[in-house]
Parts: sequence; C-alpha cells; structure tokens
Amino acid sequence: MEQFVVSARKYRPQAFEAVVGQSHITDTLLKSVDNDHLAQALLFCGPRGVGKTTCARILAKVINGGADLNDEELALNIFELDAASNNSVDDIRRLIDQVRFAPQTGKFKVYIIDEVHMLSQQAFNAFLKTLEEPPAHAIFILATTEKHKIIPTILSRCQIFDFKRITVDDIAGHLAFVAQKEGVQAAPEALHMIAEKADGALRDALSLFDRMVSFSGNELTYEQVVNVLDILDYNYFFRTVALANEVNYPDLLLLYNEVLEKGFNGHEFVVGMAKHFRDLLVAREPRTVELLEVGPSIREQYLSQSKESSTRFLLHGLKVFNELDGQYKLASQPRILVELGLLKLVEFISQEKKKSQPSVAPKTTEDFLPPTLPKRTGPEQDSSPAAPRVQNTHQAATTPTVEQDATLASSASESVTEKVATPDDLPKEPTLPEAPAHEPPIASPEAAFDTAPPAERTKTPPQVSTGSSKRSLPPRTPGSGGLSLMAALNDLSKEDNSSVVLPESTDEEAAPRVQEGPQSVFNEKELVDALATYVKQRHVKTAIRSLLSAQIPKILDKNTLQIALDNNIQLGYFNEEQKELVPYLRKKLDNFALRFETILVESEQVKKLYLPEEKYKHMAEKNANLIYLRQKIKTDLE
Repeated sequence: MEQFVVSARKYRPQAFEAVVGQSHITDTLLKSVDNDHLAQALLFCGPRGVGKTTCARILAKVINGGADLNDEELALNIFELDAASNNSVDDIRRLIDQVRFAPQTGKFKVYIIDEVHMLSQQAFNAFLKTLEEPPAHAIFILATTEKHKIIPTILSRCQIFDFKRITVDDIAGHLAFVAQKEGVQAAPEALHMIAEKADGALRDALSLFDRMVSFSGNELTYEQVVNVLDILDYNYFFRTVALANEVNYPDLLLLYNEVLEKGFNGHEFVVGMAKHFRDLLVAREPRTVELLEVGPSIREQYLSQSKESSTRFLLHGLKVFNELDGQYKLASQPRILVELGLLKLVEFISQEKKKSQPSVAPKTTEDFLPPTLPKRTGPEQDSSPAAPRVQNTHQAATTPTVEQDATLASSASESVTEKVATPDDLPKEPTLPEAPAHEPPIASPEAAFDTAPPAERTKTPPQVSTGSSKRSLPPRTPGSGGLSLMAALNDLSKEDNSSVVLPESTDEEAAPRVQEGPQSVFNEKELVDALATYVKQRHVKTAIRSLLSAQIPKILDKNTLQIALDNNIQLGYFNEEQKELVPYLRKKLDNFALRFETILVESEQVKKLYLPEEKYKHMAEKNANLIYLRQKIKTDLE
C-alpha cells in the first residue's frame, strides 16, 4: 500500500506566491531580499497554521539562491530547532558554537527556532549577545504563537512580522484548489463550513478536508460535513428566529430540546445564536453584506431573513445572547437560562405586535355596570363598583339631591339579584358613631377599620370632589410610592401612649391657617429640594420620611399641593406632621397660602397563586399554547 501524505504536507507552498492570506508578509520579505535590506534576526508571530514555518523555509531558500540549490544542498544551510524540547542553556550554547562556522554551500546559514517562547529565562539571556551581533553569514528566524511570553530584550533585537488569521474565503478558495487537484466534487457550502470550523488555520482546514474525503469519497456535501464534524447547523439558527417571529414559544423550546438531544452543548447554541443575530444585522445593510463569511446559498437565506426581521428585534436578540454568553458558565441551571433567553425573544415580538395593532377606544363606565342595573345618563352617573375608592379629606360631602334619591330608589327597586346587607348580617361588636355629613373623616389610626356595611363600601364612587367639580383618579398599585404599613406600625409601637384617643379636631383644623404674606409661584424642582431638606431633620418620623421620599406631591395650583395616601393610618400621621411641614414649606417656598389636599386610594387586592394547578390555569387562560406544550411534552404539574 502506498503511503498516504496529508494535504498539509503535500500542498505546502514552495514559493511566496503560493502562500495563502499573508500577502503583507510575503511582499515585505521579497522586497527586503531584492533591496539587500533583510535583517539578521526575524520574529514570526501569529496563531497556529497560518504559515510561519512555511515562510521561514521559503525565505531560507530564496536568500540562498532559490532554484539553483537542490533540497539536499539546501538542507545543509537550514537548521530547525524545536525550543519546546531544547530550551536549556546548554542547547543554546551548542547552537552558538555552530553559528561560528561558515556555510559549505550558498551564502547564509538560516536558523529556524520554532516555539521560541518555550525557552527558559537563562537560555534567553545566553542567546542575547549572539542574536544582537551574529556573524555575517547567520540569519535567525524565530517563530512563536505567544509573543507576549518573550522577554522584551529579545523583542527589541528582532524585526517582528505579525501573521494574521486566514479569512474563511481564502481558506475555502484553497480547499477548492486542493479538491480539484484530488478529483473531489465538493459543494461550496461544505468547503465554507470546513473553513469556518478551522478558525483561521489553514493546516486545520486541510486536516478536516482529509477527514471528510476519507468518509465521503469523491463527493463532499454540506450535510456530510455537518454530521461528521459535529457542527451545529445554520438551519437551527434560522428556525429559531423564524419561530420567535411567529410567537411560537412551544415549538421554540422543543427546537432547543432537539439541539440538546443531538449532543450539542448549550453554550455552543448561545454563541451560534449571537453570531447569527450579528450576521443578520450585517445582512440588512448592502455595504456590510461582504462581511458575511458563508456560502452563496446560506448568504441568500441571511438576506431573506434579515428583511423579515426588524432592526430593533435583531439588536435585542444580539444583546440577549451576548449576555447569556457571559452568564452561562456561572449558571447552576444553564438550560433554564437559555430557555429564558428564547422566551425573551418571543415576548419582544409579542409586545411589538401589540404596539402595531390599532388602538381600541377605552370602555366607558356604563360598560362595566351589572346587567340588572339600568344605565343612567347625565353628569351624575357613578363609576364601576369594583373601582378603587377615593376620598377627599378637605371637602365636605355633598348632600344628595331629591332627583338623585329618586333615581337610586328606582334602581334599587328594579334590581332583583343584588343582595342588600341587613342589620342581622353585620358584626355584633360595637362600632364607632358615624361622623356627620358636613365633617371630614376622622384622622386617627382607628379610622383605618371601615365600619360601613359591605354593600355601601362597594358602592362608594371612585372620584375626588373638589368643590362642585369631580375628577377621576387612576387606581393605585400596591407599593407605588408612599409610606408602607410596616413602617407605620413600627412608629406606632414606639409611642408611649397605651391607648389611642380619637382627636376632636378635623384635619382642616390640624393644618395651619393661611397667613398674610407673599404667594410666590414655585416649580416641582424647588418643591423636591425643599422636601429633601425637610426629611433630613431629626424630628421627622420614619413613616413620614418614607412617604415624602417615595412620592412627590402634585402641584394643583400655586397654593395647593395634593398627596395620595394608602389608608387612614397614613392620613393620621400626615395630618399630625402638617403642623410643622406646612409652615416650613411656606417659608422655604415663599408662599404663605400653601396648603395640602390629601386623597385616600385603596390598593387593589391581588390574588396570589400557590398551587401548581392554579398557576397552570392562570397561565393557560392568557396563552392557550401552554396546553399544547403540556400535551406535547407529556409533563405533570408536580
């Protein structure tokens, strides 16, 4: 059997013109030889498989006459030393002893020291003097993949040539040349995939090419390369983006599961998706399409999918997977981390589609009324019973008119499904006496417990009364700014009083009265600065400090500030604080008519889901695809 010679040796370049992808090096060396301007100490540095040793051998052949010498005569003038195994001081001393002798044939002795960074510190020091002032017939060519490990004194004595990674197109072109010489029918996509797998090293690409030819014979296809070399196919990346654009997250998760079942690492998928989004962004601009290092057919797929995706989506996807790349190795559950990134893509597309849909006119209050109650017209209609209750603590409750009483009475008589609470249904515990209609609510901690019947609490209209006009306020979410109940209870526990006494004065009387003086106009920034200075004082309680730090009072007019409170406990604390806060703000803002208007906004009660079945039903109501996913993967809720 004839001995097989690998392509990396069989097709090793014998001239500078045949060197692939290093024209900036070969042109410089040729001109240096032609002009007799060649240094005696050269350093070739760069990644593996890019032609460092090959260029050193060609240079040694060129400076010694080139075609005039045969390989046997040339071998007498070229000395190759592996610094990885000959890295001691004694090895360098033997080399220095050989340098003193002139060449038997030709003009120069060329010493090629490969992996020179492996020399020890002592060996480098022993080599310094000879490298700086070598004999006239000696030329040293040092080759390394890690230039940073070479000591500076060696670098300063060498002329440095930096080899670059060979591009995918150059490697694919050379592989096509080799395939033609070997009589192999290779698809361009297959050669591009091998070139990309080689990561800029031509020697690695030729080794992979030999491996594929041994498997497939004289015909090389893209599918064979993907299966044999265990490469994550481009089709997975294209399908991932397509499913995300369709907001089909069940099939998207199943696709990632298929990737894992085929033995690929999740990190490979993350890195591939980041590169895929980068290539899609590159394909959107005609001037940057040339940066795509893929085959012709795959290039067309990139151009097609980039037109179907928005730039914002591609930037979002690139950001998501770039962050996943840094978080993957530190994650305790990397699969969930990647799946979360895929769901972020789906969520982004879903939000984009909602924004692009035409806006629907909001429903009026009449649309939320129960079917048993007749819809009323006119300016005196009530809001939804389920809406949050808002109270104005500075305006007296208006007495209903005769027409309103008649309307309410007729509505109550026509309703047959509404249940009205009777005195027997109410709790038997003693309750506080109801305040007269002309007085505002009692500003005390006990006022937080509403003693009104449930039916009456439900019917409280969500509106703010300011004089004769009515303004609706949006519902307030829990913790949206304001003093927390825990902070209020902590301050309440610090009080020395063992019992709580209801105040006799109203909040109108608790606030300082208007004084004579200027009524300057102030802006929100001046108000924020004044409040920030006030809360730093020692006497301010923690509850008030939290309230004023969490929200900024609304400026209704030049003399009125409005602040929203969660409950009557906050109202009691704030009314007490007004005795010092209002005079301070009046003096600070130069407005002696300044006053506060407080409103109560009840927070909506959020039902918490504890059991897996409850969570599943809640999510299935929002997206029916979850039912399909559960049936597809046949999973339980445990």
